Amino acid sequence: MFDATPLARLYARWRLGRMNALDPAKAQAAQLQRLLRRACLTRFGRDHGFADIRSPEAFQRAVPLRSYDAFWESYWKDSFPTLTDATWPGSVSFLAESSGTTSGKTKFLPISEEMVVSNKRATLTMVALHFANKPDSRMLGGKSFMLGGSVAMTKRDGVPCGDLSGIAASRVPAWAKPYYYPPPALAEIADWEEKTTALAEDSVKQDIRALGGTTSWLLLYFDKLRKLHDKPDGKLTDFYPNLDMVVYGGVAFEPYRARFSDYVEGTGVDLREVYPASEGFLAIADRGVGEGLRLLLDNGLFYEFVPLEELEAENPTRHWIANAETGVNYAVVLSSCAGVWSYILGDTVRFVDLDPPRLLVTGRTSYYLSAFGEHVIAEEMEKAAAAAADAANAQLVDFSVTALYPNAESPRGRHLWFIEFTKPVEQEPMKRAAEAIDATLSDVNLDYRAHRAGGFGMDPPLVQQVPPGGFARWMRSRGKLGGQNKAPRVMTDPKLVESLREMSQETASP
Repeated sequence: MFDATPLARLYARWRLGRMNALDPAKAQAAQLQRLLRRACLTRFGRDHGFADIRSPEAFQRAVPLRSYDAFWESYWKDSFPTLTDATWPGSVSFLAESSGTTSGKTKFLPISEEMVVSNKRATLTMVALHFANKPDSRMLGGKSFMLGGSVAMTKRDGVPCGDLSGIAASRVPAWAKPYYYPPPALAEIADWEEKTTALAEDSVKQDIRALGGTTSWLLLYFDKLRKLHDKPDGKLTDFYPNLDMVVYGGVAFEPYRARFSDYVEGTGVDLREVYPASEGFLAIADRGVGEGLRLLLDNGLFYEFVPLEELEAENPTRHWIANAETGVNYAVVLSSCAGVWSYILGDTVRFVDLDPPRLLVTGRTSYYLSAFGEHVIAEEMEKAAAAAADAANAQLVDFSVTALYPNAESPRGRHLWFIEFTKPVEQEPMKRAAEAIDATLSDVNLDYRAHRAGGFGMDPPLVQQVPPGGFARWMRSRGKLGGQNKAPRVMTDPKLVESLREMSQETASP
């Protein structure tokens, strides 16, 4: 296999030089103008006067914020599946199937040829950032392993539909195929358990240099490697001796940091967080773990940022990169080269730097729990879950939270946490876990603290232990196991809550 390392080093110097030369506001304003010119003759562009828009501020006045449902009803439903000239010129090349994390409803998101190029450029930028941080890397001397959903595609009136990993696999160029793993026969397996078992058996025979996937599913796969090969304390390099980089994303990393360390500590493997979505590839870590992801300013995307507490307001404040601030929890709004415009992505972020812009993904707009006025955001839940694991002296697998409303037997409301650890935890450590959740949320959230003060507004949280493997079994029972599917952090559907409760065998902590 040809070692492309020298070429990667040259590309890394060129790409990073180009990124470092960008003025953030000018780069984003230019991106917006290119998008507007490209789409000015679409139905959406005509409806919103794209031909006359000359600035981000004018764009914000002309184009209201929209959700997926609003796009579907107004622009996509009548021209589905080709979406010809609806919100982007021509017909779509693919439809990315994306499952709503809390609702479970399948969304079909347009993927244009320009978006295919944008995603490839983002992947190359990730490689460039890796080489910039690890110049002696030999990552391209072997194969890159993408742990995704099934790459098998279906067609709707000739338009290929499927998981993003399937779309990416279908466009791997001929020169890159020797570096790509898994092969089609394994990648097309739909059943997650069958697929990961086959991959765990076959991949250890390959020269795997890079490994990527959704954070929580990667850990389940790592656990399978240990079990299948009878190495209960094995590091990743025990299975892949030349492994150089692990790429992760999709859910907040902090609750899983300890478990990742258990697999990579002392191995020299580079951990690199990314922020891809079905709607576009937004950001990549260019520094250490937890130090922020660098926003891609020149890759066919225009970003807006709405303070989370204003998202449901009639006229929310809409920032862009020229006037965004550090330390504010924003809902991300995206316009793209696939034809979403001022689209509410569903993610929340907080900037840690502005030049160049770096951000932390703090959660989902739907991962916001305020059943009693406590206003707990996803980032705070993640911190509380990590504190619970520390208090129980256990490693976290997954968690989900719901609200228990007042009734005749319990006059005050409270939160119910479903938490799975890697091994069963006794009653006393589980009690400490519940106390740690309560203390952490009281420490980081003034509204929660006020509602808990003296037991006036809320009772302390309950914690229900989900037995090892319980979340995976629950996701399988819902047809949501593996790939890009993620367990909902906040559940509002009583049927979901009851099904997870039934899957759990432990008793709620007092």
